[in-house]
Parts: sequence; C-alpha cells; structure tokens
Amino acid sequence: MTDTNLSANPAMPDSVAPAPAPAHESAVQRIFVGPNGIRAGWRVLIFAAIFIGFSLGLLKLVTFVPGFTAWARTQSQASISATFQIITEGLQAVGLLGAAWMMTKIEKRSFADYWLPFDDAFGRTFWQGIPFGFLGLSLLLAVLAGFRAFSISGLEDHGADIFKYGALFGIVFVLVGFVEEFSFRGYLQSTLGSGIGFWPAAVILSGCFGALHLRNPGEAKIGAFMAGSFGIVAAFALRRTGNLWFPIGMHAAWDWGETYFYGVPDSGLVARGRLFVSSSQGPAWLTGGSVGPEGSYLVFLVLVLMAVAIHFAFPAKKEMKT
Repeated sequence: MTDTNLSANPAMPDSVAPAPAPAHESAVQRIFVGPNGIRAGWRVLIFAAIFIGFSLGLLKLVTFVPGFTAWARTQSQASISATFQIITEGLQAVGLLGAAWMMTKIEKRSFADYWLPFDDAFGRTFWQGIPFGFLGLSLLLAVLAGFRAFSISGLEDHGADIFKYGALFGIVFVLVGFVEEFSFRGYLQSTLGSGIGFWPAAVILSGCFGALHLRNPGEAKIGAFMAGSFGIVAAFALRRTGNLWFPIGMHAAWDWGETYFYGVPDSGLVARGRLFVSSSQGPAWLTGGSVGPEGSYLVFLVLVLMAVAIHFAFPAKKEMKT
C-alpha cells in the first residue's frame, strides 16, 4: 500500500495523516531478532558467555586465597572431597545465578520465567522430589543385589562422622542438583524451548547433559547415555510440576544416595567419607563397571518406572508455557 493511494481516498479527512510505510527489515535484523525479540539461539550464546565469564572470574579470585591453589592440587581426579566440592560447586552456582540475573535484565523476565520461583525455594515441591530420587536409586541397587551383583560389607563412617559427612555431601549434591538442573533444564530449557518447542529442546539439552559426563574419569558411553536419559525424566518432571525444585530435589537425592549413603561410584567418582562400604561383582552391563550403578543397563528400566510414578503423582496440566 502506498502513500499516494491513501491521500487520494476521498473518504479520508484532510486532517488525518497517511500511515507511514513499514520500515524495511534488514537481513541482519532477521538473523538476530525474531517476533519475541533477540532470537533464542543468540540468547543461549549470550547466557553461556556470561556464565563462563563469571565462573572463570570467580575461580581466578579464589586462587588469591592463601593455600587454596596448593590444596586444589592435592585433590584426586578419581574421588570426591565434600569440602572441595562445596567450594567449586558453590562458585558455579554463584556464576550461574549471576548470569541468569543478567539475562533477566536483558530479556525483562524473572527467575520464575526460567522455572525457578524463589517463593517455592526448598519448599514442598523440592521435598517431594527427594523420595523419588532416593527410592529410584535404592530400587536399582535392590535389583542388582537380587542378581548378586551388589553387596554391602559394612560401615565406613562411624559416630559423629556419619552426621558430618552426611550433611556435607547433602550440601554438595543440593548444589550439584541446582547447578545442573537450573543450567540445563532452567534457563537453557526455557530459552531454547521458546524457539523450537519444549520437547525438542529437552532432547537436545539432555544429550548435551549426558555428553558432559564423559569428562569424568571412569565414565563410559553407556553411563553418559543413562545420564542423558535421567535428563529426559527430569524434563518430564519439570513439565508436570511446573518448576525446577522437584527435579533439583530428585537429582540431589539420587546423587547423595549413590555417592554417600550406598558408597558406590558416581559417574566413575568415589566419595571420600561414605556411609557404607559396598562392592559390585558381575559383567559391566549389569553392574555399570567403573561408572557405578548408573552405568547399568537396568537404569533405563528404573527411569521408566520413575517417569510412570511422576505421571500418576502429577497429572498433566491443561496449559504449560514453553
């Protein structure tokens, strides 16, 4: 429609100015900007850059603490120290929150838009996730014990150490659950999902989550695949509950039970200070080998049962933002 046609319309009063023609959208604008502002892919890259920058900056700052660098060098790559893990995961959590806060300003959104409502922090939904994670892992180990592939020989911790390490590893895995769930199934899921849909984003991010586990010593492809499958179950829990606190609780309880309570390898890593002394015997496809029980082929069955339990515990809602 042109200005000439508008001005030639006899029904239009002389006092009404013709509407301006829409500005031509450049190719650069089409690449970077969509109907909802900055395109989802670019927002993901911006978030990743800020998160990495914050994390590296915090790690650099902590090296100025006297003795920290020497202490860090004494840490084994094949075991988990609760105190050291609290520091490193805590720094990641701070970096993650800082990056997400920056994105709330850029996108004019809130943490609740990333499925992390602070008014529900460590509330009912979080505690509902705890038994799902712990009982899911316990079921897996019970099945392995039935096949004589898993056994407990006694206690490693005694007296006050039981409460000390139980609490320390509780903090560790709440931090781990928070960092991994909020990064992969919080900001990234919310943002990427807004561009390509909830489930395509969940599949891609769960694949990346599983692949990330390959960095751990003793990890194997089957263990990484099962970690990615856990990511799908966590995404399903997010879909049904509407916020991340349930997956965070479920994730933390699974890891705490695996690493501290039952004392088995977690993605190839063994805790220093665990409740039980346990061992596995049998083929790697059954026991998980060096990966630990989450590398067992039976994990997939347990995850399916967990998804079924979530399905009945949290009926589908009519509407769910993507």
